[in-house]
Amino acid sequence: MKLLSTLIFAALLAGCASGPPAIQTPERTLFTDAAFRKPAGMITPAQVFELSPEMKAYAGKIRATLGSKSRHQALYEALYHRDQLRLEYDSETTRTAAQAFEARAGNCMSLVIMTAAFARELGLEVQFQRITSEDTWSRSGSLYFSSGHVNLVLSKPKTEAARTYDTAQSVTIDFLPPPDAELMPTEVISERTVVAMYMNNRAAETLVQGKLDEAYWWARAAIEYEPNFLMGYNTLSTIYQRHGNIHLAESTLRFAHQHDPLNTVILFNLSEVTNALGKSEESARYKAELARLEPYPPFHFFHIGQKAMADGDYQKARSMFVREVQRAPYYHEFHFWLAKAAFLLGNLKEADKHMALALMNSTTRGDSAIYAGKLANLRLYESRARLRPGEI
Repeated sequence: MKLLSTLIFAALLAGCASGPPAIQTPERTLFTDAAFRKPAGMITPAQVFELSPEMKAYAGKIRATLGSKSRHQALYEALYHRDQLRLEYDSETTRTAAQAFEARAGNCMSLVIMTAAFARELGLEVQFQRITSEDTWSRSGSLYFSSGHVNLVLSKPKTEAARTYDTAQSVTIDFLPPPDAELMPTEVISERTVVAMYMNNRAAETLVQGKLDEAYWWARAAIEYEPNFLMGYNTLSTIYQRHGNIHLAESTLRFAHQHDPLNTVILFNLSEVTNALGKSEESARYKAELARLEPYPPFHFFHIGQKAMADGDYQKARSMFVREVQRAPYYHEFHFWLAKAAFLLGNLKEADKHMALALMNSTTRGDSAIYAGKLANLRLYESRARLRPGEI
């Protein structure tokens, strides 16, 4: 049985502040360890922020070159100026601090973790926070991912700050900030939540790779470490679905829904699972509540556009893809499909524009290579007018 599932990736939605009392311990009846082989060498919570010897040596170089700079400014320059580490953005794998430093690459969560590790080594205080705005969506097959945005604030220790005058007592470090990020409300999150996010990301990544055993133990670790991180339960439920244990998937979702009844991701998955179990009336109630909370869910217009493409109605498809681009202007797949629709309508200028935007907004090396090739083909067609439409 294959269900559409939504996951929280780089998940920053920890539940409603006005919900039930905090969960003190994880609901262990939802675990089924015997059904999943535990992989060797899993990262422990302590290892997420652990510095490697190479990182400690690099931190020493930063100290040696401080001069008149503040420590947080020197750290930012040492890590993220183009002539320093030459870091690359790579969304495929969430890395620990040491892994990101060694690879010189990482996604937003990896870079936040690595920066926090260096900051503490330099004696700075670290505060993690999430931007409480709409999350962005992506997909891999039938799995849909909601990605939140996290950044961090670095500051001097309070005792030191009180002794010195510094106009820049703290600085916010943000990677790939959304437009007008400085104007958006933020919420402080704990280090335990950040570690749970890391583990939840690893669960989602290994799930996409079809490694259900590993995905289970990552999701379990996220819940074990921070029971109030409800998206860990949502991920665990999706793993159970893929493993064929839909009844345990249902129980896990019901537990999460009880603690966050307005969470649309959990509501969607619960409506899907109850429908698959033949509980059509209950599923309909969840879907009605979901429609009230979110009349046009993520990918709504995209799916209509894809059907229109299959039907040969390229004008309708284009209009639907335009609506999705307006809602999510930085998601590469929407630009790619808008480019295809524009090409099939004979609008080469628009096709070129959105294929270039698909390439610009791609977040993995694989996607970048695909879009680069298609953009080259498109421009060859533009210059020679001999590439058939079906080849882009």
